[in-house]
Amino acid sequence: MRKIKPWPDASRERALFERGAKTIVGIDEVGKGSWAGPLVIGIAMLSDEVIFGDQPAVALGGVRDSKQLLEAKREAMFDEVAEKCFRWSTGLATARECDELGMVEAQRLATTRGFAALGLNVDEAIDVAIVDGRWDFVSPHARKVLLEVKADVSCVSVSAASVLAKVTRDRMMREFANDYPQWHFETNKGYPCPKHRTALQGYGPSAIHRTSWAFMPNYVPWLVG
Repeated sequence: MRKIKPWPDASRERALFERGAKTIVGIDEVGKGSWAGPLVIGIAMLSDEVIFGDQPAVALGGVRDSKQLLEAKREAMFDEVAEKCFRWSTGLATARECDELGMVEAQRLATTRGFAALGLNVDEAIDVAIVDGRWDFVSPHARKVLLEVKADVSCVSVSAASVLAKVTRDRMMREFANDYPQWHFETNKGYPCPKHRTALQGYGPSAIHRTSWAFMPNYVPWLVG
């Protein structure tokens, strides 16, 4: 019998509000392991109505970690998730910036752009950022950063950020597929798969490939001097 996974909840957000926090965001990234395309950071500040309501994830259309959802399901819930956020934004670092800066600094750059797009006034600050992962790429944009592996699975704010980031990036990759059809970005979104590997061997990298990544010498050795 298939085990039903529990919904992400708002227990962290509620506990933080009880301790005096006023502004809380969930943050997640997508595209870190991709061979092509941008790195995208999602930032979600959920409304009080969602945080303190019954079954917050259900109120957001059944939001979960974006990796647990089919692409059509993510697309269908995107508008509802965005609408029920008090504020939300995404920030990105291009493939070239990932090459030039390295992933650590690219994550910081994408996060900085995401916070700039969040629409905060100069006298506003984020009290707490709940971040999926093991390291802090968010400071100094929040007074406190809580790091938690798989927070995108269990924390509703991070799940919302995950969906916002994933759908935003998927849409970009489908657009890129129109310009670079040989690499099948509309289906693989820049991640490795047999068709992607074959295209690299036959055509080399596109303009949105991360040419400094370790995979490159294996598939396009003629570029390595």
